[in-house]
Amino acid sequence: MNVLYKGKMVGTRRVDFLVENAISLEIKALSKLEDIHLAQAINYLEAYNLEIGMLINFGAKSLEYRRLINPKCDIGKSIKSIKSA
Repeated sequence: MNVLYKGKMVGTRRVDFLVENAISLEIKALSKLEDIHLAQAINYLEAYNLEIGMLINFGAKSLEYRRLINPKCDIGKSIKSIKSA
Protein backbone atom coordinates (compact mmCIF):
# COMPACT_ATOMS: atom_id res chain seq x y z
CA MET A 1 0.00 0.00 0.00
CA ASN A 2 1.09 3.55 -0.62
CA VAL A 3 2.07 5.73 2.31
CA LEU A 4 1.03 9.37 2.01
CA TYR A 5 2.47 12.39 3.77
CA LYS A 6 0.59 15.66 3.34
CA GLY A 7 -1.13 14.16 0.31
CA LYS A 8 2.07 13.00 -1.43
CA MET A 9 3.21 9.41 -1.79
CA VAL A 10 6.43 8.92 0.14
CA GLY A 11 6.79 5.16 0.02
CA THR A 12 5.10 1.84 0.45
CA ARG A 13 4.52 -0.51 3.36
CA ARG A 14 3.14 -4.00 3.71
CA VAL A 15 1.04 -4.99 6.67
CA ASP A 16 0.41 -8.75 7.06
CA PHE A 17 -3.39 -8.41 6.88
CA LEU A 18 -5.69 -5.43 6.43
CA VAL A 19 -9.22 -6.30 7.54
CA GLU A 20 -12.07 -4.35 5.92
CA ASN A 21 -9.61 -1.50 5.21
CA ALA A 22 -9.95 -0.63 8.90
CA ILE A 23 -7.91 -3.01 11.10
CA SER A 24 -4.21 -3.81 10.78
CA LEU A 25 -3.29 -7.38 11.73
CA GLU A 26 0.43 -8.06 12.25
CA ILE A 27 1.37 -11.74 12.72
CA LYS A 28 4.59 -12.97 14.34
CA ALA A 29 6.05 -16.40 15.19
CA LEU A 30 8.68 -15.54 17.79
CA SER A 31 9.59 -16.94 21.19
CA LYS A 32 8.76 -13.53 22.68
CA LEU A 33 7.40 -10.21 21.45
CA GLU A 34 9.87 -7.34 21.84
CA ASP A 35 9.33 -3.58 21.89
CA ILE A 36 10.57 -3.36 18.28
CA HIS A 37 7.65 -5.53 17.10
CA LEU A 38 5.18 -3.33 18.94
CA ALA A 39 6.82 -0.24 17.40
CA GLN A 40 6.50 -1.76 13.92
CA ALA A 41 2.79 -2.47 14.39
CA ILE A 42 2.15 1.04 15.72
CA ASN A 43 4.12 2.47 12.79
CA TYR A 44 1.79 0.66 10.38
CA LEU A 45 -1.24 2.16 12.13
CA GLU A 46 0.21 5.64 11.81
CA ALA A 47 1.39 5.18 8.22
CA TYR A 48 -2.00 3.87 7.08
CA ASN A 49 -3.94 6.25 9.36
CA LEU A 50 -5.80 3.34 10.95
CA GLU A 51 -7.42 3.55 14.38
CA ILE A 52 -7.16 -0.10 15.47
CA GLY A 53 -4.66 -2.91 15.02
CA MET A 54 -3.69 -6.27 16.47
CA LEU A 55 -0.23 -7.72 17.03
CA ILE A 56 -0.42 -11.51 17.41
CA ASN A 57 2.44 -13.88 18.22
CA PHE A 58 1.97 -17.61 17.64
CA GLY A 59 5.59 -18.55 18.47
CA ALA A 60 5.49 -18.30 22.27
CA LYS A 61 4.46 -21.14 24.58
CA SER A 62 1.02 -19.56 24.74
CA LEU A 63 -0.62 -17.08 22.39
CA GLU A 64 0.50 -13.47 22.86
CA TYR A 65 -1.52 -10.58 21.51
CA ARG A 66 -1.79 -6.84 21.82
CA ARG A 67 -4.69 -4.65 20.77
CA LEU A 68 -3.33 -1.38 19.43
CA ILE A 69 -4.99 2.02 19.24
CA ASN A 70 -3.67 4.91 17.17
CA PRO A 71 -4.52 8.15 19.00
CA LYS A 72 -3.25 10.13 15.98
CA CYS A 73 -5.82 8.59 13.63
CA ASP A 74 -7.84 11.06 11.59
CA ILE A 75 -10.97 9.07 10.71
CA GLY A 76 -11.86 11.53 7.94
CA LYS A 77 -8.61 10.69 6.13
CA SER A 78 -8.53 6.96 6.81
CA ILE A 79 -7.87 4.32 4.15
CA LYS A 80 -11.58 3.51 4.02
CA SER A 81 -12.42 7.12 3.17
CA ILE A 82 -9.61 7.36 0.60
CA LYS A 83 -10.61 4.14 -1.18
CA SER A 84 -14.30 5.11 -1.39
CA ALA A 85 -13.49 8.51 -2.90
